[in-house]
Amino acid sequence: MSNPDLPNGADENAAPQPPQAPQAPQYQQQYQQAPQAPQYQQQYQQAPGAPYGEPGPGEPFDGATSVDVLTRPLYGATFSQAIRRFFKNYVNFKGRASRSEYWWVQLFLTLITLVPFVLLMIGIGMSAGGYSSSTSVDPITGGITVDPTSNGLVGAGSALMIISGILLVVIGLGTLLPSLSIIWRRLHDANFAGPFYFLTFTYVGSIVVLVFTILGSKPEGRRFDQ
Repeated sequence: MSNPDLPNGADENAAPQPPQAPQAPQYQQQYQQAPQAPQYQQQYQQAPGAPYGEPGPGEPFDGATSVDVLTRPLYGATFSQAIRRFFKNYVNFKGRASRSEYWWVQLFLTLITLVPFVLLMIGIGMSAGGYSSSTSVDPITGGITVDPTSNGLVGAGSALMIISGILLVVIGLGTLLPSLSIIWRRLHDANFAGPFYFLTFTYVGSIVVLVFTILGSKPEGRRFDQ
């Protein structure tokens, strides 16, 4: 006879089973992945006709969009644009100057000083040649005789020396301040302070400043903008 306290189909002779412990609830591990830090890609427009790597007017360099915008560097400037901005920024020691602006100006300064320098060398040669040919030593008496026909050559050479010397002084004084200001701004564009220019008064320092002017533009140089 079956035991009414046992469930249907259970064997009353079977060993009693211990009660099972309740299972702990399983919680699914859910979490949100921390957002990744934004990655800023250095993007800028290539200046038309500029050497490879010369930035344009876009970010992050914030270059000038027009030749008339003097408060920003003009990347990819042409020769005429660089000279125009050179004289307009005559005594401007704030802001930046691009590599194209700076090196076109250096070419311009070399060209305008080359002509009077060549004239000076010609004048020195004429004066020296005329003086050496105008005097001779008498082998018998040992006296010095002067050839009056060579005086004209000496005079022309002296006049050429004076004129070319005056031109060099005028060019040097006229371009002194703008030359100083553009190298100041070029250092800013490479993210160096302008007073680094004074390193040029030493031999090694002049080489260091030359390297600084050759270096590319740095977006951090915007801290020197007006």
